Amino acid sequence: MLSIEPNDIPTVKLHEYLLSAIAPRPIAFASTLDAHGNPNLSPFSYFNIFSANPPILIFSPARRVRGNTTKHTFENAKATKEVVINVVNYDIIHQVSLASSLYPQGVNEFLKAGFTMLASEMVKPFRVGESPIQFECKVKEIVELGTEGGAGNLIICEVVKMHIKEEYLDKNGAIDQYKLDLVARAGGSLYARMREGFFEIPKPLSTPGMGVDAIPSEIRNSGILTGNDLGMLANVEVIPSEADVDKFSKEHLAYIGINTAKKHTFAKELLKKNEVLSAWKVLLMK
Repeated sequence: MLSIEPNDIPTVKLHEYLLSAIAPRPIAFASTLDAHGNPNLSPFSYFNIFSANPPILIFSPARRVRGNTTKHTFENAKATKEVVINVVNYDIIHQVSLASSLYPQGVNEFLKAGFTMLASEMVKPFRVGESPIQFECKVKEIVELGTEGGAGNLIICEVVKMHIKEEYLDKNGAIDQYKLDLVARAGGSLYARMREGFFEIPKPLSTPGMGVDAIPSEIRNSGILTGNDLGMLANVEVIPSEADVDKFSKEHLAYIGINTAKKHTFAKELLKKNEVLSAWKVLLMK
């Protein structure tokens, strides 16, 4: 048996062991505002429910292991004492992953990840319109567990209003777990789809992806490509060059043609196989 004392190994390695051993973990997709009213949106897998009366959720935007910097969500929660925690299901997971990119302060991840900003009723941060369940919360307390990289910051939230889309309820008014299709986080690039098992999403680029807002409108407004598809496309730093698209077009044009619906359908099939750059080339063919 491998036996480890935490202080004997680098924090990065300990972090890897902990995240792989304690899994799957639910995801808190947290929406906050900074002191100037700028929206921020980011997912956290140090998250769970800890009380029903009062209803208490706790999540932890830990200090980054590499660089020992704090996250915008943590800074915003300290400043405003409000947060919305949005539930993550399979239909939005690629967009959620994109929102985890390290965008600069003030960049709106709602726009970058292609989400709808839905006004809350009892707090100021926006809800994610595409999320199946949203919790408006007041921050009761923040517990800082340390000052070194990897130290957690427990944000203890009291739910003041809960929103559930009725399509996820069964005939008795209870949440239907199969319809909800929740996704949880595991170690590395693995996620767990509750009703099916593990699947993989490549971690966002060290340089943030271009964002859904940078995708040409003809593609962004497709009636065929889903939010997850757009999230995958938006996670690239740059799109293929015109020369690469021309070369690809010569090889595939006779098969695909220039019909928009056919191009979008073929691109969708490529995205299912994680062939993102090829999907881009199909979509950019003229």
